Order: sequence, then structure tokens, then C-alpha cells
Amino acid sequence: MTLSDDQIRRYSRHVLLAEVGGIGQERLLASRALVVGAGGLGCPAGLYLAAAGVGRIRIVDGDRVDLTNLQRQIAHGTGDVGRPKVASFAEALARIDPAVEVEAREGLIDPETAPAAIEGCDVVLDGSDNFATRYLVNDACRRAGVPLVSGSILRFDGQLTTFSGRAGDPCYRCLFAAPPPPELAPKCSDAGVLGAVAGVIGTQMAVEALKILLGCGEPLVGRLQLYDALASEVRTVRYARDPGCALCGDAPTILELRWWGDPPSCSGSGPGPGG
Repeated sequence: MTLSDDQIRRYSRHVLLAEVGGIGQERLLASRALVVGAGGLGCPAGLYLAAAGVGRIRIVDGDRVDLTNLQRQIAHGTGDVGRPKVASFAEALARIDPAVEVEAREGLIDPETAPAAIEGCDVVLDGSDNFATRYLVNDACRRAGVPLVSGSILRFDGQLTTFSGRAGDPCYRCLFAAPPPPELAPKCSDAGVLGAVAGVIGTQMAVEALKILLGCGEPLVGRLQLYDALASEVRTVRYARDPGCALCGDAPTILELRWWGDPPSCSGSGPGPGG
């Protein structure tokens, strides 16, 4: 692939970076990313991927835009209320760069559709709003060997980590073997969330994905970043592969894709860990 004059100008600030350059930008243009959830995290992540020139972006979400979403889900506007999120999100990405190929899949990502959603993707960004989807996306990415960037937010806090998909590296289940009890993980609709925190974590998810696509820097593999907006503090906790992990441990017991816990009613970014 050779950059056109318009592309050289559009991505000139990337081309100036030694870690990117023309070759790296060509790599981004040839890449495909999957964004699970067109909400608080998926919106800023997807917008920055499009702005960066990631050539093909696939988005999966089953929700429709609600007025309560607009405080943080920045790809949607007042006129989008009631529309499928994937539709308004796809239009927002196209406004940034019409050359970006957007594939919008409206509906639930489930054990049957997950492999096809991930197929052909170079990286997956999970901003889903429920633990059942998060475990499913993790399991599907691990089986496919596709890197997974996972973010979550609640109130004034955010979390971010990356799973490489490689044997020997940890997966989501190594970090969280089981979902927390409901009383320890309230929904955003119950506990609230500062909208700008979604922007902080969602943007960092895009940075992680771009590092993976470019093959530069140190992705957050084996490291969980904890963001406290009230204290303006960032802490990093290291974790390792769990030999007893049910998915990637020494004697795995999860041998097929299926729901772990109750299936969600939709797979978007409304209330819950994804914002």
C-alpha cells in the first residue's frame, strides 16, 4: 500500500513519529478492529481509531440511543435518541473519515455469533456493559488468539488492561475468575458515572489498540491500570496467568463458547461495567 497525497497530509502527525512513519500508517490502514459496545467506552475508542486511520472498524451493539446516554456516549446526539446505536455510531465514524470501512452489526454478540464477529480482526476492544458478555468476548478472543483491550468504568473510577491472546499470557479469567456479587458491582444507572471518565478510559483503550496494531510500546499485558478521577491518581497492579484458570490454565474445563451466568438482554454500553 502507498499513501496518497491526501493521506500523507491527513496523517502527517503520525508520519512524523518514528514509531509510526509511513509504514506504520499503511499498517493501520490495512488493519481491522472490532469494537464491542457503542456506548461510553466504545464511542471515544472508535472515534480515535477512525481518526487514526484504522481502515476497517466493525461495531457490535444491540441497544438504541437513550437520552441518558448522551452525558457520556459522545458519538450520539440528541437527534439520535431512539435510533440503533450502531447506526449513529457508524455515521459519526464516517464523518471523521469517509474512507474508513465501517461494518455495523446490530444485535447481541452471543456464543453463536462471537466467532464470526471476531474473525479477521487484528484487535478487539470490549466496552460492553455486562459481565456475561465480557467473559464471552474473552473466551472467544482467547480461542482465536486475538488481542483484547478491556476497559470498565463506574462513578469516578476506571480500569484498563490488555490480553495478548498468546499462550502463556493471562486472560480475563486469570484476573477475574468469577463475576463479583451484584452488591459489589452496581450498575451505572444505580451508582452513576462521571461522563468524562468514559472519555479517559475509552481513549486509553484506543491507544492500547493502536500500539498493538503498530507493534510499538508496551501494552498493558499482565498489568491492570486503575484510574481514580477524584484523586487524580493512576495505580498499576500486576497479575499473571493462573495455572488453575478454567480457560487457559494447565487443565482447562471451558472447552466451548457459552454464556457464563444469565445472558444479557442486549450487548451495548448502557448501565454496567462498560458505562
